[in-house]
Amino acid sequence: MSEKKYSRWKIFARELQNKYRLVILNDDTFAEKFSLRLSPLGLIILFGAVTIVMTTFVISTIAFTPLREYIPGYGNVNDRKDIISLRLMVDSLKNKIDSRDLYINNLLKVFSGKVEEKPIKPIKDTVGKYSALDLNPSKEDLKLRRDIEMNQFAPTNNKVTSSHFNALNNYFFFSPLKGIITNSYNLKEEHFGVDIVSKENEFIKATLDGTVVFTGFTYTEGYVIQIQHANNINSIYKHCSILNKKTGDFVKAGESIAIIGNTGENTSAPHLHFEIWYNGFSIDPQNYVVF
Repeated sequence: MSEKKYSRWKIFARELQNKYRLVILNDDTFAEKFSLRLSPLGLIILFGAVTIVMTTFVISTIAFTPLREYIPGYGNVNDRKDIISLRLMVDSLKNKIDSRDLYINNLLKVFSGKVEEKPIKPIKDTVGKYSALDLNPSKEDLKLRRDIEMNQFAPTNNKVTSSHFNALNNYFFFSPLKGIITNSYNLKEEHFGVDIVSKENEFIKATLDGTVVFTGFTYTEGYVIQIQHANNINSIYKHCSILNKKTGDFVKAGESIAIIGNTGENTSAPHLHFEIWYNGFSIDPQNYVVF
């Protein structure tokens, strides 16, 4: 019978599986001190495993220990803060030194009797005389201003009143406060929201998910908090007594953001003035919120 021929790959695989013995002998007595039985495949697996373990150990040591600070590109966050603080301090000191030098130079000029030079007169405009121009707004300009303020564009009235606000129907507006509406939305009187009266120390809640973009106190509106929502929707809460959030905080719909109050000059009793703005237009909250 003819001998069975094997492919080179099978021959190579068989060679990898062959067993070999590593023996360490005493040179004088030839006594066996240590022996190790391995195959080439086992040796490759052993070296691969050791390499993976060592690589993982080195990467973990560099990533999670202070040793990474010795690698270019890494650094301590506190050191960077100190560097920025020192740089700001140096700039401040430089400005103070420049101001002091200017002050001293002016004093030296005064003591030495030097008079400050007169500033150079600007070149007279010879292009033309504009005193005769009529700067009063025209009738069309006045009408455009009035239309913008009243949120009524004559050529696009239908777009503004219908399709412009259709996207708001997809949102569920959470009621910021349960109470009685004492003053409704009125564009002609420039009352861009609704006034809601409720019991004392009642919590005011966010009407939608969003980010707080303003918190502060104004003379007329008292404590005010404004939230930026998705799709360019803004909600404003005025006359609060206490603000529970600060600028930059992310809030969820229904989350407490303030407490009803009576702050500011434009109020006479504890209530909430609530406004909703969409793409720069004020809208009537009663059309979308159930109080």
